[in-house]
Amino acid sequence: MARKTTSLADQAYQTIKNRILDLTYAPGMSLTEAMLTEDLGMSRSPVRAAIQMLQAEGLLVSDYYRSITVREITDKDIRDIYQLRELLEGAAFQLIFTSGRHEEYSYRIEEKVVRMCAAASDPYAWEVADTDMHMEIIGILDNDRINRIYENNLSEQIRIGQYSVRHGMRIPQTNERLKKMVRYMRKGDYEHAYEILRDDHFMLGRDSALRRK
Repeated sequence: MARKTTSLADQAYQTIKNRILDLTYAPGMSLTEAMLTEDLGMSRSPVRAAIQMLQAEGLLVSDYYRSITVREITDKDIRDIYQLRELLEGAAFQLIFTSGRHEEYSYRIEEKVVRMCAAASDPYAWEVADTDMHMEIIGILDNDRINRIYENNLSEQIRIGQYSVRHGMRIPQTNERLKKMVRYMRKGDYEHAYEILRDDHFMLGRDSALRRK
């Protein structure tokens, strides 16, 4: 069976996207084709195709003069994302308990927390693992439309999460608190488990990201 190969355009797309998500290419940063071709060591053709894909996703924006900029993150973006997360994840987390599946989900979430602990020294990898943990919570809703809403906002969640980590959210403490949340879940203690999720991942996350300026 032939091995599937990745095109140069796809490679350029993934590399540029990763650099946007880990804030190497920070929000508001101006980019040029020439700069990106030099950074990636590629010709203009695949880089141009990658730029078009990232513009379609909304991560890159261009103006009338065809200058390219990494999409900004505004205070409203941060508040909107955290409001959305608290509404959806709050309902999902409650359903985990009212459906009697709190013990099952404690093990599912624990698996994600283990990955977060393994990535503790790399804020970007940790944020990706954290996003996976939140997707696990949402999974209880078994709603494809909600999954798509989350997936459509993953890039913004990851970028905003980087700001949270840089401006107040401490990875080691957050990991330890998540381990405690898992223990509360296993006991069926919704109040204390949700308190950790709400305080650390909605309130502290939002407030830390808003201190980015």
